[in-house]
Amino acid sequence: MTDDPQQTLPLQQGVSTSPSQLFLYSTTVSDVGTVRANNQDSSFAGEHLVAICDGMGGHAGGDTASTIAIRSLAHIERDDREKDVAAIASMMETSVMAAHDAIVGKARHERKLSGMGTTVTAVALVDDYWVLAHIGDSRAYLLRDGALCQVSQDHSYVQHLINTGRITEQEAKNHPQRNVVMRVLGDFDIDPHPDIAVLKAHPADRWLLCSDGLCGVLENSTIADAMMSMSNLTECAQRLVSMALRAGSTDNVTAVIADATLALDVHAFDLPHQTPLVGGAANANLEPIADIINEPVAAAPALRDDGSPAQRAAALMQAPDAHKHDKDEEEKPKLAHPSAAREEESTLSTPDTGEIPIVQKADGALSSDPNDPQVAKAIEVKQAKDRKTAHNHKRNVHIIAFIAVLALLLAGAGAGYATYRWSQTRYYVGDADGKVAIFQGVPTNIFGLKLSHEVERTSVSTSDLPQTWRDELKEGITRNNLDEARAHVKYLQEENRKLQKGENGDTSSKNDAKNDSKSSNSSDSKGSKDSGDSKSGKSSDSGSNNSSSSNDSGQSEDKQ
Repeated sequence: MTDDPQQTLPLQQGVSTSPSQLFLYSTTVSDVGTVRANNQDSSFAGEHLVAICDGMGGHAGGDTASTIAIRSLAHIERDDREKDVAAIASMMETSVMAAHDAIVGKARHERKLSGMGTTVTAVALVDDYWVLAHIGDSRAYLLRDGALCQVSQDHSYVQHLINTGRITEQEAKNHPQRNVVMRVLGDFDIDPHPDIAVLKAHPADRWLLCSDGLCGVLENSTIADAMMSMSNLTECAQRLVSMALRAGSTDNVTAVIADATLALDVHAFDLPHQTPLVGGAANANLEPIADIINEPVAAAPALRDDGSPAQRAAALMQAPDAHKHDKDEEEKPKLAHPSAAREEESTLSTPDTGEIPIVQKADGALSSDPNDPQVAKAIEVKQAKDRKTAHNHKRNVHIIAFIAVLALLLAGAGAGYATYRWSQTRYYVGDADGKVAIFQGVPTNIFGLKLSHEVERTSVSTSDLPQTWRDELKEGITRNNLDEARAHVKYLQEENRKLQKGENGDTSSKNDAKNDSKSSNSSDSKGSKDSGDSKSGKSSDSGSNNSSSSNDSGQSEDKQ
C-alpha cells in the first residue's frame, strides 16, 4: 500500500479495521469578494466530511445549485460512522448524482434558474482512509510531510489542453478560456459523474479545498507556505482568503481547511468536538442541514477585516445595502438545531432541500440521504409523480393548442363566410370574354376562392370601347345593386352609341369633302383641256397661215 497522495486505492467492500485513531477537525471561510454581487460558493466543514461547491448560472442560480449540492452531501457527516470505505465511496457518488438530478429538476420547474450548475469537491475521513469525490474546477490540495500536492484534477478546457500537450501550465494561467469548465453538475448536457478516489490517511495530513477564486490567483508555493506556517485552522483559512483578495481575485473566494489528528485513546470522553460549519450561500438557511445530519450546525465565521485595500473595496461595493445586510445578520441565526429541538421550541418548519425528498424515520429523525431505502423510494415516487404531472401538462397543452387552432379555424371560417355573404350583396360591371357583363360579388378572391360570378352578359364588345373604359372594366366598376349595374351598362351602351355615331358623322363629312374635291378637280381638269385645245388650234392655224405666206413668198422669188 502506497503513501503517495496521488495514488488511489482499489475499493474493497466492507473494509474496516480496529477503531479509528484519526479524527478530523476543520473550518471554512467564504467571502463574496470585490466584484460579485452575491456569494455563489457553498462550503461544509464537519468532523467526518468537508466540501466546497462553486455555483454558476447567474444571480439566482449559482447559489441555489451549490446549496443543493451541500445539502445532498451533508448526510455523509452522519453516515460515515459505519466505517465501510467502499460503502461511503458509493454513497458519495450517489449523493453527487442525486444533487445533479435535484439541480436539473429545480431548473426545469423554475425557468429563472435555467442553466445553473455547480462544482463539487468533497473529502470524507472513513476509518483512516480519505474518500474524495470531485467534479469541476474547484481543487483539493493535500499537505503531507511538508509537500503540497494537488489531488484533484481540474475538469476544465485548459486542463484538457495541458493533458494533450497543446499548452503548458504557465500558458494556462493566462489562457482566454481558462474559466471554461467541461464537467459540472447541473442543467447542462455533460457527464455529471464525479471522480472517486480513496487514499490512506496519515496523521497530520492537512487538506485545503478551495474555489477557483482562490487557486486561480495564488501560486501553489504561496498556498504551501501559508498552510505550513500557520498551525491554527481558522487563521490559515482567513489568511488564504485575504491573500486571494489582495492578489486581485474577481470571484467569490472560499477555503476549507481540515486536519487529521491522532487520538491516543479513541475511547476517551474528553475528545474535542466541533459543531459543523456551513459557509457561503448554504448558510442562508441552516435548518435543512441540521435536520439532515440530526445535530446542530453553525454559520461559518466571516472574513475578518484586516484593513487591506481589497477588503475596503469590497466594503464600498456592499455599502448601499450595508444597513440591510447588518440587520439580516442580526436576524439570521448563527446556530441551527435539528427538527426535534425546534419542535420542542415550537419553531419547527418544513425544511427545503431542493428537489430531494425529506423522509421522517421511525426514530423521528429526518433524512434526505439518497442512499437510504426510504428516501430512494420517496425519490422514485416523486419522480413518477413529476413524470405524470409533466405528461398531464403536456397533454393539456396539446388539448389547449388543438382547441385554440380549432377556434381560430372556426373564427376564420365564420369571418370568411360573413365576408362571402356580404360580397354577394354587391355587383360590378366588368369584362367577360371581351363582352361587357354584370357580376354579382366583388372583383377579388380570398385564398383562390372567387367572390363573384357572372349574372348577365351584354352584346357590347369591349374592343369597341375607349381604352380608358376597357381599363375600368378590367378592374371592375362596382355598384350597390343589380339595378345600378344595369343602369351603368345602359349608360355605357348609350355613350358608346353616341361615340360611334359621332365617328360615323365625321366619316360621312370627310367622304363628302373628298367627293366635292374630286368633282372640282375633274372640272378644272376638263376646262384646262379645252383651253389647251383652243390654243393648239390657233397655233395650228397660225402655222398654216405662216406656211402659206412662206410658200407665196417663195413662189414670188422664183418668178422673179
